[in-house]
Amino acid sequence: MIDDEGNQLGIMPPFEAVRKAREKNLDLVEISPTAQPPVCRIMDYGKYLYQQEKKEREAKKHQKTITVKEVKFRINVDDHDYETKKNHVLRFLGEGDKVKATIFFRGREMTRTGLGRQILERLIKDVEMDSIVEFRPRQEGNTLHAILAPKKTDKEREKERQKAEKAAAQSTSSPAPPPAQVAKPAS
Repeated sequence: MIDDEGNQLGIMPPFEAVRKAREKNLDLVEISPTAQPPVCRIMDYGKYLYQQEKKEREAKKHQKTITVKEVKFRINVDDHDYETKKNHVLRFLGEGDKVKATIFFRGREMTRTGLGRQILERLIKDVEMDSIVEFRPRQEGNTLHAILAPKKTDKEREKERQKAEKAAAQSTSSPAPPPAQVAKPAS
């Protein structure tokens, strides 16, 4: 039995533990039901749930959503059009988005899939300084596509490493695991 201030009260029968929790107008929460004897804690369970939800919302704020932008090519693309679309790809990668480069074959173009593969390979070669190839060009039905992801800079890698270390430090110093069962005081 652990009280609301974190002090151990020792082993006691359940009715006595519930009585102590009711005296303080708090809840008796079973933290570790599989332990011998089971471990219970006196706490305000509603406040605990609120704090957990608040932590989750805060963590969600700092997440970066990665979107996938699509750039479509044709097998008979002109050099100027290719350069324009390549610049779009570079801009999307610079903004931190993934890029899906797609070539759609129509009718007799299906016999010239090699040309489409050459265009995507050329694009990959042209943007290799700014991107990582997640999926090499592959054909699915009448479309050929490749997915490119932005390269991470050294600063971004360092920030991610620091965040991971901070999260690991916080998880080891958390007060109690999520409770399993609750005995509410009678109102």
